[in-house]
Amino acid sequence: MPQGDPRPGEKYLHFKNKLYQVIAVAHHAETGEKMVVYQALYGTFQSYVRPLSMFVSLVDKQKYPTAQQKYRFQWVEFKKAGTELPKPKGAEKLPQEPEAPVEQAAEKEPSKEPVMEKLPQEPGPSKENTAQELLSDRKAAESTPEEKMMAFFDADTIEEKYKILLGMRDDITDRMINNMAVVMDVVVEEGPLDLRYEELKACLRTMQRYECSRLR
Repeated sequence: MPQGDPRPGEKYLHFKNKLYQVIAVAHHAETGEKMVVYQALYGTFQSYVRPLSMFVSLVDKQKYPTAQQKYRFQWVEFKKAGTELPKPKGAEKLPQEPEAPVEQAAEKEPSKEPVMEKLPQEPGPSKENTAQELLSDRKAAESTPEEKMMAFFDADTIEEKYKILLGMRDDITDRMINNMAVVMDVVVEEGPLDLRYEELKACLRTMQRYECSRLR
């Protein structure tokens, strides 16, 4: 089934209504864990890495009660004719497909309005809460280390990721550090867990300063 077995070239719709294409399914060089490498089909077409188990996971309905999709990334199939797939924000920048094939997200009713069009797409008042406050408010929903790591991956800014990392001090493991380092495209050398944690924090602080200066 494509939903649980992503392959290069397949397209997936994120539950926040953004379209992505799978580049490859790789293996972590040290842990052997399967990682999905995928690229955004909007904006600057940035590429990302996420553990396969998270890529094919279900949407957390406690955190996102208004989400309409069943899966975090919903497989998209091609249709020769039919109803168009709801366009994610920034879709006007997508390249045109030959013969104008129409895409439709699996298990998604064409009559429903894209949910995320009603949610803010740009930083605003709704994002003023810090990641630590969000973790506190959602303590019941994000009580496991895996859920906290997923919140780290979903954070929109380096500042939010850094604050989430501070709240993970008692739950951090070598495997989590490896996964977060891969996603952030940084190298954290092997060694004692405490030192690796501090090194990852230092990397995020450096990226945070760069992000702030770039926005000025």
